[in-house]
Amino acid sequence: MSRDADVIIIGAGAGGAVAAKELSELGINVLVLEAGPWYGNRQWEKPNQYRGPVSSSNPDDLDVNLLRQQYTRYEHTMNDIVAGRFRWGPADRRRPTWYRNIPEQGMAWQNAGVGGTTQHYWANSPRAYKMAIDDVWPISYRELIPYYQKVEDTLPVRPAPATPKEELFYYGAEKAGWSLLDTLNPVSPGYRPQPNAILPPNERLMDPHTSLYELSHMEGCTLAGHCVNGCPYGSSIDKVAKRSTHVSYVPQALRTGNVEIRPNTYTTKILTDRHPNEGIIANGVQFRDTWTGETGELYAKTVVMAAGCIESPRLWLNSDLPHNDWVGRGLTTHYWNWVTGVFDEKDLMRILGQNHVDPNVGHTSAARLDYPGLGVIQPSGLSPGLFSSLTFGFSQSGDASHNKLSPDTPWDLEGRLTGNELQKWMDNYRNTLSFLILADDQPHKQNGVTVDPLIKDEHGPVPVVQYKASKQDAMKRYELARITTDILRKAGAKKVIRTNWPATLFAHMESTMRMGYVADSNCEAYQVKRLFIADNSVHYNGIGGPNPTMTTQALATRTAEKLAMKYFG
Repeated sequence: MSRDADVIIIGAGAGGAVAAKELSELGINVLVLEAGPWYGNRQWEKPNQYRGPVSSSNPDDLDVNLLRQQYTRYEHTMNDIVAGRFRWGPADRRRPTWYRNIPEQGMAWQNAGVGGTTQHYWANSPRAYKMAIDDVWPISYRELIPYYQKVEDTLPVRPAPATPKEELFYYGAEKAGWSLLDTLNPVSPGYRPQPNAILPPNERLMDPHTSLYELSHMEGCTLAGHCVNGCPYGSSIDKVAKRSTHVSYVPQALRTGNVEIRPNTYTTKILTDRHPNEGIIANGVQFRDTWTGETGELYAKTVVMAAGCIESPRLWLNSDLPHNDWVGRGLTTHYWNWVTGVFDEKDLMRILGQNHVDPNVGHTSAARLDYPGLGVIQPSGLSPGLFSSLTFGFSQSGDASHNKLSPDTPWDLEGRLTGNELQKWMDNYRNTLSFLILADDQPHKQNGVTVDPLIKDEHGPVPVVQYKASKQDAMKRYELARITTDILRKAGAKKVIRTNWPATLFAHMESTMRMGYVADSNCEAYQVKRLFIADNSVHYNGIGGPNPTMTTQALATRTAEKLAMKYFG
């Protein structure tokens, strides 16, 4: 059988791009298949309008000026989940998104395209909590540390600079009695700067003789905010400030000369063979061109699934691979919540020396409060449209004006806002401080991904996503909301609203192809040899609450090393 590559990687996001770079630097020939478009590549000057060529392997195809044209600052253009450039759907935005069966009020906030969901991620890059790994995972926390360090050096990851929203958070956290942490491996509660994969601010940022246009073409963060809509700032693709994998790992992978990336290529099946010594082995994939509908097969010595917590189990189930009760099961999401306070200008002037918080300025989230055993609290600043929808329009508590809160409830409002109350809050948008809450939810077998027995799309039976938080997880989330409200009050907030998001807002999905259940400690599938997993789905749990990207990238680095040692000597 002729092979198209040594290794086929499915997905060019947080894990797939990392595995491609690591394997290619070892001289291994890698073919990456990505379902979505490739922004910032000269081969696809209009990636949402025309098919373009099949693939690219040349780092000279990368063009930061093209990326600036394609990554606008408009919320609707970039982040509309139905028609935005950052959506889970084909590059041709005239066509509908790819269907997922998600419970009412739910959505999966994911991107298709080279870079995957790191295109719109906040670049928060903390490590997992030690207590969530040691004596829980099949590997130890100590074993992960050198891989964390390698990723932190590669991106790089640095403590985030403070803007007014972080200064206000630090002020409130200190007044509330929390301690400042000076560690990448917290084992006790406290607050600290967010470790972010964003280049340090441009040294000429405050130079009145340097224009905003000039700054946007230089190396370094501009603190302009709107990071969630994609970062276009930098002197070249590989120097873009926010270190999404398409501007960090992908250029490095292409420079090895051993990597080819095919966008607009949706993998529909894992191909297998039976080996006399190894049993069932993965030896290729079936794919579908998302522009033409043409299908084909590609072959390799090994296959790496890095398609994410929904698509990786879906692909396993649609490939008729051996039955495993835990494939797709054990989904964790960090059971998100959102709490916002509003401040008087006179108090802000006293604390910050200015009248406004201006929450959209700076990194989307540049600070955090870690609480191993409970989860994470992160001050977060979004652009006005996303802020209004996530704060006032997306709740499982209904209309806030109809909710009678008990006297001991620490916040003033809960649920959606309408009418005059909504107008008042939006009028004071510049004086708000919001917190994202990430609870340490645990994997439960009833939560996860299956495939619909009746509904199919062009890629096969569609995924069905189910999630219901346990009472223990709900208690953790409530306690984190109480702590958040106390910090806001100590900082001087005059009114606090808990949005109470539905449990089916999916972004930090993990654990649907768990190490120790579906894959071994090297992230190779127990039942299908030469099939590896390099995305969030292989995490044993929700890593205690921290953002999962850094752990996924560290694991993908380790998995590439183990794969190379085992099958390529």
